[in-house]
Amino acid sequence: MSENVPDELHVARAHPVGANGRPIRKDEIEIPERGLYVESWMPERRSRRRPLLFVHGELTGSWIWERYLSYFASRGWEGHALNLRNHFWSATTDISVVDFNDYLDDVLAVLERVGYSAVVVGHGMGGLLALKAAERHAVGAIVLLDSELPRDLRPPVRPHELREIPDVYGRDHIGWETLPEKVQRDNRDLTIADIVRLQHLFGQKPHESGLVEREIREGIAIDRARLTGIPMLVVGAGLDGTASATGAERLADWLGGVYEPFGAHSHYGLVIGESSFQQVADGVRAFLETHRM
Repeated sequence: MSENVPDELHVARAHPVGANGRPIRKDEIEIPERGLYVESWMPERRSRRRPLLFVHGELTGSWIWERYLSYFASRGWEGHALNLRNHFWSATTDISVVDFNDYLDDVLAVLERVGYSAVVVGHGMGGLLALKAAERHAVGAIVLLDSELPRDLRPPVRPHELREIPDVYGRDHIGWETLPEKVQRDNRDLTIADIVRLQHLFGQKPHESGLVEREIREGIAIDRARLTGIPMLVVGAGLDGTASATGAERLADWLGGVYEPFGAHSHYGLVIGESSFQQVADGVRAFLETHRM
């Protein structure tokens, strides 16, 4: 068991084999008072490596980190992938009134259980949540995968753009309510099987907060002074425009972090692509090992 997570919060599951053939354990953490469910993949033997907390972006959940969880657990890291409220296995709520600070509270609650030395890995919206959480909770390092940009790096948003965002939205709002072949044109690193799986797990019903997206578009302020001394890796994707490689490079410079571009990867290909995720995971692992995480 993790030294940072009380035994009563773990529920032992199967003993699958990891990406490189080493056995791993699947556990889970539940925070009943918040209705949060955290999927945990643990190395078979206890390790001194820092625990990893994976924070998903819009419309997704712990499921998007499955390949990362297997990859890192089989190499000695315990990984915890939370589900924000109203996502995947966490409790449902009225998502139309959920704001960015509500999601931030979810991340902080899980950080309290995982421990002060955790490395926070955020994807898309999860990147902003990782940065904001690190202002208020000590972390070992931060890894940002095609992160949304903070206020200081965003262009002014136009009022009509905010009005066009529905209170609750689903996969149609992000252009994924179409034929897999059409999606693949903008996500060439994803296989058709990857795309079909993503479309299925995005769900058919809208379940993401439009209020949170409006707040992100208007700009979430990040206090860089509170992040001083934290090792940071900023990964940029080059195939789609969710958060361009140019934006990722600017973010790395602004934060004083390490920048690593993946020009042949899409936003989701960085994390879930069957044939593309491992290059990124290898880069993240090299960063962690360099900083002795």
